[in-house]
Order: sequence, then structure tokens, then C-alpha cells
Amino acid sequence: MTAPVTPALDFQPPGPGSWNLDPVHFPRPVTRYFSDTHPEPFRRGTREFMAYCGTLIESMETHYVNGFAYNTIHPVPESEVPQRFARAEVVWQDKVWREQLREWDDIAKPAAIKIHRELQSVEVGDLSDDGLVAYLTSCKEHHSRMMYQHMRFTGSAMLPVGDLLAHVGTWTSVPPSEVLAMMRGAAPVSAGASGELGRLIAAITGDTAARALLDSDGDPAQVLAELRAFGGDVGPATAEYLDLVGFRLLDGFDISGRYALELPDALLRAIRSSVDGAGGDAGNVDALIADVRLQVPEEHRAQFDDLVGEARLMYRLRDERGVFSDIWASGIMRRAVLGAGRRLEGKGLVHDPEHLVDASFEEMCSLVVGDGGPSADELAQRYAERSARTAKEAPASLGPPAPPPPDPSGLPPAIGRVMHAMGVALGELFGSSVEPHEEHVLRGLAASGGVYEGPVRLISGPSEFDRIQQGDVLVTESTSEAFNILLPLLGAIVTDSGGLLSHSAIVAREYGIPGVVGTRDATDRIPDGTRVRVDGDAGAVTVFT
Repeated sequence: MTAPVTPALDFQPPGPGSWNLDPVHFPRPVTRYFSDTHPEPFRRGTREFMAYCGTLIESMETHYVNGFAYNTIHPVPESEVPQRFARAEVVWQDKVWREQLREWDDIAKPAAIKIHRELQSVEVGDLSDDGLVAYLTSCKEHHSRMMYQHMRFTGSAMLPVGDLLAHVGTWTSVPPSEVLAMMRGAAPVSAGASGELGRLIAAITGDTAARALLDSDGDPAQVLAELRAFGGDVGPATAEYLDLVGFRLLDGFDISGRYALELPDALLRAIRSSVDGAGGDAGNVDALIADVRLQVPEEHRAQFDDLVGEARLMYRLRDERGVFSDIWASGIMRRAVLGAGRRLEGKGLVHDPEHLVDASFEEMCSLVVGDGGPSADELAQRYAERSARTAKEAPASLGPPAPPPPDPSGLPPAIGRVMHAMGVALGELFGSSVEPHEEHVLRGLAASGGVYEGPVRLISGPSEFDRIQQGDVLVTESTSEAFNILLPLLGAIVTDSGGLLSHSAIVAREYGIPGVVGTRDATDRIPDGTRVRVDGDAGAVTVFT
């Protein structure tokens, strides 16, 4: 079978101003559904968090050019600057991020989980055509709300961490990687931990028959089904865990990804590794904090203690707001679309249920009710073309060069501190290494300490996650926070894109496995199956030939 023909693409700015490619969150082009749905809640959410944190940014805007994500920043109108100055004073005085954390824990997260569970309990195959369209609509509306929720809590997740980085960078020569290593243990969700997983591990460990079933070589989907139906504590614990993670995407944010239950082999092996206690060494965080503290001038140590406390308090929100918001909602939307795709395949309207993800939402609904829409061949072509591309084909920027950001030192102290902290945090999110590679050594950012040698598993997307074997070194463009479910299988992580606050870096750091991110081109330079040494302390990947 010949590879699909991918025609040359024309890249034009989606609007005035400078637009920057986002290969960290979107290393591959997105579907029409996602490009139509995402921009509005993204901008609305960023507008709210920028105002909440008292920044001089009105909002961030994202648009998709040929499916690739491009972002631009809109400054606040001159008339609103005094309000932002006043708000910045309140931000530091009241530590307003704590208020949002309480809202997240007490209201937003529980409400989101409740709706997730309600939607994923619907039997798609039992719906009439009109009922299926109504269900697709409910899933899409919920997905949009969760996109907005994800962004609305961003400022509180980023500001205290950026503030810590900014201050320690001013006081000491401690590199950002060591500062962020002090966050280990503060975000259990980033390592895939949950009460449900803990109960599942305890139940299987205490039941020799269940453990034998888990270790059996039967069909993975069938083994999971049998564990769910198992007697005693094992069945309910399995059901609770699978209901929590089963329909969450394993990577990315778009419905083109895979949710966990679509890859039962990888999911089962990850559970097995968790029961075995596989995992990295998170290290002695208290000793690391004490060591960094000694390098801070004595007159600033009390403030250092406060900054570390606030950063660790808020650090979990960085990944939780995605895992429990749009990542879960996107998986539920994908489940609904695949259900519709199976129905359309039965009618001969699509060649493969998967191809329906490349219809727009309106096209999906039209096809379901028999009111026209793209042909099966057209959807197959869209799917093939999108799947064949990566963000490496897209220009890094569109439009004129962006003007330099304002110098925070020239602003009043409170707003200057806000802008400095946000600038540092965003820089550590999107920045990649600029160190030149050597013949057999790739240079990246030292995201998570430790040294590990193992075979490379080169992964181009979520559909290949079932190729991952125990002890592999994952080499990929980037990962999202939802990849945490499969972390027990890995020995180390290496990515092309992303900085020290990218989700790839956070999950590696939290799980305690070596991580090197922002290598720029590891996926081009390291063949699948090659043995490598990942030095997460030096930010180096040695390729053995």
C-alpha cells in the first residue's frame, strides 16, 4: 500500500500581528472538530485568568492554520491599565491563587467529574439517530466548557511557580531545573496516582487469584473485563479505577487521540507495573530544598520558605486542571464520535469508524441523520493527510516579528512582579534547548534527574502507545499530562519540544524517572530500538551505535 500523498501547504497568518507555533501542546495537526471548537473557550479562559492575576495581557488567542496551532497575545487596552495595576497589588497581598484552589477542589473539579461520569455511562449504541445527535451535542458542549475551565485556572497554577523561579534566579545561581526539582511530590496526579489506583493495588495484592489473572497472558480487554467482574474487593476497585481513567485521553487534547480503554494491552501492563511497585526515585526533596535554601542570602530565606510553600501548594493544579477537565471530556467526545462512526460504517457511509473524527461537528450530525455530508473516500483522505503530518512541517511563526515584551523593571513593583513571574513561567513552558548536539550526544533541558540506559521506543502518536514495553525510553515530540497513566512502563522520557514546565517534564519529575526535554530533533536523530543513556541531570542523551 502506498503512503498517502500530502500536498504542499500554504501558511498565512490567521489575523493581524505575530503568531507563534505551539508544538508543545500540539505536535501534530488537529481535527476540524477541534479547530472549530477550541479557539473561543481558549480565548475566554485566558482573558479571565489574565484579569484575575492582574497582568497587562488582555488574552491569548489561538487559531489553527492547516490544523497547526498558532498563538498570539493581545495587550490590555490603555484604559484598563490602572485597573490591572490595582489588581496586581491585591494578587500578592491576598494570595488570590488560594481562593481559586479552594474553588477547584470544592466546586469545579467535583462538578466536572460528576458530568464526565454521567456522559460516559450512556450506551451510545442504544440511542436513536436523533438521540445520538443530541448526545454528540451534549458531549461537545461539555467539552467546550472544560476547555474554558482548563484555561481559567492557568494563572493560579503558573504564577506562584513562576514567582519562585524568578526570585531564586535573582538571589542565586541555582538553575531552574533544580528549583523545579523542589516541586517533586507536590502533584501526585502527574505521576498517575489516585485513591482509586491505590485501592486497586491493595485489592489485587491481597488476592492471589486476582494477581494470577492480572499476570495471565489472556486477551487484555478480556482480562480487564474479568477483573472488573471479580469477587471481593477486586471487582469494585477495578471498576472504580477504569471509570476514572478509562475514557481519559492517553496523550494530547484532540479527539484524534486514544483513550485508555482503546489500548487495553498498554493499560493492563501499566496496572501490572503499578502493582509490582515499578517507578523511579523521587529523591529526598526536603534535603534538596534545604540545599537550595542555603544558597539564598540569609535576609531572603524567610521569603524563600514562603515562596516554596505557595509553589508546592499550587503545583498540582498545573496538571489537574487538564486531567480532570478537557482531557477527560475530549475522550468522552471521542467515544461518542467512534460510536457514531461504527453506526455509519454499518450503513456504508465511512470506511472506518476512526475516520469520522475528521468530520466537522456539523458534518458528523448530518451524516448520522442521513442529511448529506462528506463521502467515505473524502473522510479517509482527510484522515490520512492529517495523520501523516507533524508540526515540524509548519513555520515557527507567521506574520511580522513580535515586539519585545515590556521590561518588568520599569513597571510599578506589584505589576512588575506579576509580569516577571508569568514571563518566566511561560518561558519555561515553551523554551527548548539551544545547546549544539555532538555526533552521538543530543543536548536538551535537564527536566528530571537521574541516569538511565535502555532501548528507545520512538512514538509518533497515541496510536502507537501499545508498542511501549517495560523499561523503554520514550522518545516523542511531546506528551500531555494524561500520559501519566502509562508512566509505570517507562525508564526515561526524551522529547523534541517543551521546556522545564512542559507536561512531559512535570510527569517525568513527579514520577522520578530521568527526563530530557526540548532536544529539538531527537525523533529525527534516534532510531527506534536504539540503546541510549538518558542523563536527566546533564540534559544529555547518548546514543550507542
